[in-house]
Parts: sequence; structure tokens; C-alpha cells
Amino acid sequence: MADKQKVAFLGLGVMGFPMAGHLANAGHDVTVYNRTASRAEAWLQKYKGRRGDTPAAAAKDAAIVFSCVGNDDDVRSIVHGDRGALAGMAEGSVYVDHTTASAEVAREIESAARKRKVGFLDAPVSGGQAGAENGKLTVMVGGEPGIFDRAKPVIDAYARACVLMGPAGSGQLAKMVNQICIAGLLQGLAEGLNFAVKAGLDPIKLVEVISKGAAQSWQMDNRAHTMVEGKFSFGFAVDWMRKDLGICLAEAKRNKARLPATALIDQFYAQVQARGGNRWDTSSLIHLLAND
Repeated sequence: MADKQKVAFLGLGVMGFPMAGHLANAGHDVTVYNRTASRAEAWLQKYKGRRGDTPAAAAKDAAIVFSCVGNDDDVRSIVHGDRGALAGMAEGSVYVDHTTASAEVAREIESAARKRKVGFLDAPVSGGQAGAENGKLTVMVGGEPGIFDRAKPVIDAYARACVLMGPAGSGQLAKMVNQICIAGLLQGLAEGLNFAVKAGLDPIKLVEVISKGAAQSWQMDNRAHTMVEGKFSFGFAVDWMRKDLGICLAEAKRNKARLPATALIDQFYAQVQARGGNRWDTSSLIHLLAND
């Protein structure tokens, strides 16, 4: 069990709201901040804690400050400036960013934090809304070992796995690999299920068989039935996946990694968006095949 600490959580979206809740339920002294204040008030109706009017106010006197927002620019907006989190943090405290963002912004914030003698970890998560709500997230972390060791017992309030991958930026790079793999799995699953239907097979019975062998995956276990049923109004939105794949492709351009399948699947997601599927789950790739 982690020692009870004074912490702050910035960003109460579908992920941050329950993650901050797990910290409160674990007995930590939690101050929250959200750009839309009503969301913070809703959190306070459900959990014990307090609200800060700015990121700096929320971060004041916190041993660890967590954030989970939308993208690079959102992270910068809550970190920098007189109202930003770093302005309110004391020397020796730790900033943990759970946003899925670029490795570049992670290194940028690590540098800014170091100048203030604040520790920094980039710590994107995998597991989706269900993982956040159930406290079963996988956390991929970049940063220094000593800082990681201080933060991990607190992160464990909502994580089933939390692994240090390397120096600052490494957590974001690991999350990129995660998204590359998921995109490929979903396209393969979409093609396989659509093929099964066209071939006259019972896709549900088929999944019962092949999920016991080498084709098994989390996506098959959790998305195959809804894909066959054409249900997509839940889960990880296509807009979010395109944001993440854009980060992957930009990083690949820098490091010269070839991502031909990822680039193609990104364009398939663009086609889903064109069909009005911006907020559909990423498993909606099958819609392009079943409704051509």
C-alpha cells in the first residue's frame, strides 16, 4: 500500500475522472482541476477532495501532480505559464502526465520540470474507459528510476501493470507501439469477420473456435461480437485513434521506421470519419467492408 499523499489530478475526462476517483478511494488527499469547472464539481459530488481554480492552484503543495488531457497543446496549456502546474509545484515534487502525446512534448516538459527541480514521468495508459473505471490500466512510463519508484505505489491505485520503459519520452514511444499493434489487429479482425460472413460461416461460432488458438486477442474477445452486429457507439473513438496514429506516423518519419500498414489503416479510419463515425469505436473498421 502506498503512503497517503497530497496529490492533484488535472483533467477529468472519461479517463481522468475515474483515475482521480481511485486515488481518492485509496485515501490520498486529492485536489482536482478541469477546464470545465462543472466537471470538477461533478467529481466532488462522487469523491472526497477539493477543486483548484487553476492548474497551479490545484498543484500547490502536492507531492505528485497527475494529468490526463487531450493532446500536446492541451498538456502545454496546463503545464506552462503563471497558471500552469509547474508554477504551483514545490521543489522535489513529481509531475506525472498520463496523456497520450508525443515523445517530443514529454522531453520538453521534462526539461522544464528539471529547471524547477521537479521530477517528471511521461506515463500514457492503455485499457480504455473500462480499464480506468475498474482500476486495471496498463501504464507505460518514461523517466528516471528514482522518480518512478516514488510515483509507482500511488499509480498502482488504478493500474494492473506499471513499467518503466526508459528515459523521458519512452512511455510515449511504448504507447505508440501499442496503438500500431491495435490498429493492425483490428484491421485483420475486420477483414477476417467480413470474409467469414461472405463465405457463409457463422461468425459467432467461428470466433468461439479461433479465439481458443493463435488468432486470439483482446480485440477478438471484446469486439468481435459487436463488430458482427454493427454496434460501435462505445469504446475508444476513431477521432482519438487518428490522433494517436498521427503521432506514430510523425515519430516514424523522424526515426525512419517504416509503417506502411499503419499509414494505410489511418486512411481507412479517415474513411470511417467521412461516414460520420468520428465517435464510433475503433472496431468500426469493419463498417467499410460490410457496407462498401
